[in-house]
Amino acid sequence: MPRRLNLPDSASVAVPDAEGRLFAPSAARNLEAICDLVARHAPAQGGALELASGTGQHVVALAQRLPGLRWQPSDIDPARRASVDAYAATAGLDNLHPALALDATAPGWGAQVAGQDLVVLVNLLHLVSTPEAQVLISETASALAPGGRFVLYGPFLRDGETTSDGDATFHASLQAQDPEIGYKDDWDVIDWLHGAWLELVEVIEMPANNLAFVARKP
Repeated sequence: MPRRLNLPDSASVAVPDAEGRLFAPSAARNLEAICDLVARHAPAQGGALELASGTGQHVVALAQRLPGLRWQPSDIDPARRASVDAYAATAGLDNLHPALALDATAPGWGAQVAGQDLVVLVNLLHLVSTPEAQVLISETASALAPGGRFVLYGPFLRDGETTSDGDATFHASLQAQDPEIGYKDDWDVIDWLHGAWLELVEVIEMPANNLAFVARKP
């Protein structure tokens, strides 16, 4: 992820407030749907890791929604980690840890945070290359405890095709900036999950043409 430079503005728009919290309209738009999705598949208790937490809007809402889980946010970007911690301070939740510096596309991180009952990733795979996405999924499998679940959400191709004009435009804009990134195909993602020895539980159509994959570690 450190090589991700000069992405289109639409890839990650976030505005700071007086408390140091970044607000991303894209994160707010589908927040309720994401919380409902995770709540349907999360265990009642245990440890939960969010990869690439970004502004912190998602993880704070998830920690509020699922108080039986101990939430560990993470991000590679110090500014984003500061925003996560600012949101956490405002919310005052005792089940939300300080944000962890973690590059989800780097080999080896899974063993460092092993034993997770849940891993959540929202809106990242289209911003990394295919090899990076494969490493991310493999390391997620290493991080999960037996029986743990992986919830992966974002925009994806369906059988190699985008599903709307807006998605086609955004996908093209990403690849114009870096031909190695862009929307991943749904069947490829399923293959990567299986290649990491994760069992596919469900593939779910989500609002705004997004898709969610839920997988389980045996």
